[in-house]
Amino acid sequence: MTWRVVAGSVVGTSHVAAGLGCQDSCWAQVDTTPGRSPILSIFVADGAGSALRGGDGAELAIKTAAEFMQKQLALTEFGLGDDFAVECVMDIRAALFSEADKASLKARDFACTFLGIVSSELGTLVMQIGDGGIVIDVGDGLEVPIAPMSGEYANMTHFVTDEDAIDRLISKVFNKPAVKAAAFSDGVQRLAIQLATNTAHEPFFAPFFKVLSTATAEQEDQLQQALLRFLNSDAVNERTDDDKTLALAVLT
Repeated sequence: MTWRVVAGSVVGTSHVAAGLGCQDSCWAQVDTTPGRSPILSIFVADGAGSALRGGDGAELAIKTAAEFMQKQLALTEFGLGDDFAVECVMDIRAALFSEADKASLKARDFACTFLGIVSSELGTLVMQIGDGGIVIDVGDGLEVPIAPMSGEYANMTHFVTDEDAIDRLISKVFNKPAVKAAAFSDGVQRLAIQLATNTAHEPFFAPFFKVLSTATAEQEDQLQQALLRFLNSDAVNERTDDDKTLALAVLT
């Protein structure tokens, strides 16, 4: 078994108007190592708009999460549980705080959200700090395992750099592989989730998962370009002016 994956980030129209770059970052990969079944990892981070270097924080968070994943794969064995989620976020925090020190800035200047999905034939782990969302299907249909996090006031959320980030971190474990999986930043949130019921908006995901399920490895580059065109389309930009990130995977 393995997964077909596609992921991409595009700058929001409000950031274009302000002369800013994209402050989202993402990762989606399937790793295969000798003697071990394939392992899917998806990570999404969204830099805080109020942070001086939120985009850099998001990029560093994803880079660190990917490096953490590679360290785990180098081990003889590791578990997909709460400890994995905490250790991953602790590594991200350490990297962000270190970068802030080097730049003579505060850690909050690199504030970002963080979402992750890690899945193997033995089970699936999802983890999240902040808004944006995760949608998975482990055999019982699409679900939103973690409610997107809002802060005390409207348009606020929680970030990896917050003092209480580990307390805010939510992780959930399923004992089955993810048949379908998606993670996205808050720029896609209203399109992907029925917020009133905290359920996946299935008509949004159905075309993506259908195409992925029939795609070949040779078509992955084409799929990414198609995803980027969709995220930057007028139809999407009319619904949201924020940066947009969407990462998807289908078990094949």
